[in-house]
Amino acid sequence: MVIPVFNISIADMNLNPFSWSFRVQMLFGFLVCTALLNYAVFAQYGQLFEPCPLCIFQRVAIVAVGVVGLIGALHNPKGRFGRSAYGLLAFVAATIGAGIAGRHVWLQHLPADQVPACGPGLSYMVQIMPSYLDVVKKVLQGSGECAEVNWTLWGFSMPEWTLLCFVLLAVGALVAGFRKR
Repeated sequence: MVIPVFNISIADMNLNPFSWSFRVQMLFGFLVCTALLNYAVFAQYGQLFEPCPLCIFQRVAIVAVGVVGLIGALHNPKGRFGRSAYGLLAFVAATIGAGIAGRHVWLQHLPADQVPACGPGLSYMVQIMPSYLDVVKKVLQGSGECAEVNWTLWGFSMPEWTLLCFVLLAVGALVAGFRKR
């Protein structure tokens, strides 16, 4: 089977992602981000988990990594500079996402008496605060709803899994962008 847009033959693919071409590695990163976002939407609307402001910021970071991956896969630069630029952009987006997820994990592990009070929703903050920078500062301070753990898989909360995914995406971006070809 050949995917016409990307000219990728499934039968010729090796299961080792380190041996994949730049295009396939970036496309894989995009597909991982798409799967993560699909689950986030399912968790919100199918399982009725209301995302906190930090969760929404993590989604934005996942979208950023995915968009860089898709554009990198479509462009498929042949030169080292182009590949490293896409790898670095995806790495920066994934690192920012990892920082946000790390902050979220930290809030979840605070003692109950140190958890900040619950704050207003993100849409309300965007409407009343004078600038988006003020909204970002307020969200990154965290609030009580960000400290709640209402979903776990094998003992790890959703922000902990998201942090792992961001770290893996960041490493994958560096491998895709800077591997010698």
